[in-house]
Amino acid sequence: MNERYTTVTTGQVGVERERAVFEYALLRVVPRLERGECLNAGVILYCQERAFLASRSALDEDRLRAVDPGVDVPGVRRALAAVEMMCAGGARAGAAGRERPGPRFRWLTAPRSTIVQPGPIHGGLTEDPEAEVERLLDCLVR
Repeated sequence: MNERYTTVTTGQVGVERERAVFEYALLRVVPRLERGECLNAGVILYCQERAFLASRSALDEDRLRAVDPGVDVPGVRRALAAVEMMCAGGARAGAAGRERPGPRFRWLTAPRSTIVQPGPIHGGLTEDPEAEVERLLDCLVR
């Protein structure tokens, strides 16, 4: 067994799957900072053991406009896309894109007073970080 992973029995005798620890934070849109109202619009997931960092978003424009009719929807979409690009890394993400996934996750989840803000960091176990980020998006955002 690889010591970096937690082995968990899945309920079937003799069947074990390797699950890895992950951290995630919701991305919240706060269109009017003075009001403090927010809308979940995405999720960032980091799994150190699998060197995995990804972000997915699903912006409900009607709900967002209900909170603030004058919100800059294209600007919000650009901010969410920038987070996804930073998670993907590489040249398109600029100098920070060359950093390892951990430092990028910490930078992306640092508190800020912008229209798109990270929520608190939570943790869990997963067999598949890619499927987990989609599950969290379905469960917490859509």
